[in-house]
Amino acid sequence: MLNVLMLSTILTFAGGIYDFKVPSLDGSQIDFSKFKGKKVLIVNTASQCGYTKQYDDLQKLYEQYKSKLVIVGFPANNFGGQEPGSNEEIKEFCRKNYGVTFPMAEKVSVKGSDTHPLFQWLTQKSKNGVMDAEIRWNFTKFLLDEEGRLLAVFPSSVKPGSEEIVKYLK
Repeated sequence: MLNVLMLSTILTFAGGIYDFKVPSLDGSQIDFSKFKGKKVLIVNTASQCGYTKQYDDLQKLYEQYKSKLVIVGFPANNFGGQEPGSNEEIKEFCRKNYGVTFPMAEKVSVKGSDTHPLFQWLTQKSKNGVMDAEIRWNFTKFLLDEEGRLLAVFPSSVKPGSEEIVKYLK
């Protein structure tokens, strides 16, 4: 029995982040397997949040480190109804107000019974093989290394350009 559980955990982790493909706001597909060899910062976002201005910081971080970092935003309406818009409205908001050029996925759920499978993987050690994490609010950030392993999770209050994050990119 133990061997089956261990094998299951290894297989779950082995597939990992690179098995995910998600629809993007622009109608294409975000294929995480294309990010092998780069760090990936995954962020749950919202357009009407006190942290929404972090879009600007995320864009600056993306521009500065895009040779070795991919940022993927995931709009979610799980906290305070702060992302009520449609995918088209979110896309226009991000482009117009923050000049976002990093990949943005379609709106998903990041918490609760309808949590998107990618966020189940990010928050459950049994799936990611590294740690359990809780998303407490919008703009929680998940940093993965060049091989798709979860490195760190940062709460909303940690700004994208902070030393806490940038130290992994230098």
